[in-house]
Amino acid sequence: MTALQNLFSSACHLFYPHICKGCGSDLLGNDDLLCTQCMESLPFTGYENYPHNPIERIFYGRLPVETATSGFYFVKGGLIQHLVHGLKYKGDKEIGIFLGTLMGNRLFESRRFETVDYLIPLPLFADKEFKRGFNQAEVICDGLSSAMNIPVLPGNVIRSHFTETQTKKHRAERWENVSGSFKVTDPGALQNKHILLVDDVITTGATLEACACAISEAGDVRVSLATLATATK
Repeated sequence: MTALQNLFSSACHLFYPHICKGCGSDLLGNDDLLCTQCMESLPFTGYENYPHNPIERIFYGRLPVETATSGFYFVKGGLIQHLVHGLKYKGDKEIGIFLGTLMGNRLFESRRFETVDYLIPLPLFADKEFKRGFNQAEVICDGLSSAMNIPVLPGNVIRSHFTETQTKKHRAERWENVSGSFKVTDPGALQNKHILLVDDVITTGATLEACACAISEAGDVRVSLATLATATK
């Protein structure tokens, strides 16, 4: 029986190989997404443990935030860029949940996010989310939620109109592009709450700032920010 099971397992591996999402190696456990080498090379920032970290400093003078962090360093051509690309453009939600869970464990252990009431994913414009089939920030929130035991509150903040891609815009242009593009549909649900607004990658912070401003205008709401990755050191 064991020999037949081994043969079946080998045949499955041949036709449906289970490989590392990071490097493509097949040297990993059946339930693992990353091999040991990729796991050990994940570039955690550790920002969740420190006030006045580089992510919080991005918003100095721009937005009052309770606390802010990013889970991983984003380096061009690096492991995190590869994994984020798999999530956003290849629809590999497993990656988003996995990385969100890893980051959520660290946020939970830091105790700097323990008063958060809801996780809110940065919304996509409805047409863009329909074409992609999902919101990558919401997938990351699912991982965070499982680790932090904090509910996700999708749909209460919407992107009310289309905005052009931010990729080739400088800071001022990014703000002009997204300012006023977010709307809270049920302000009462956010009253006297501490919200953790979540996105995938932070650059200038303009999009997060615009969304956080809309949330803050809903009333007595405290806002913290978390992104999966950052290029800021």
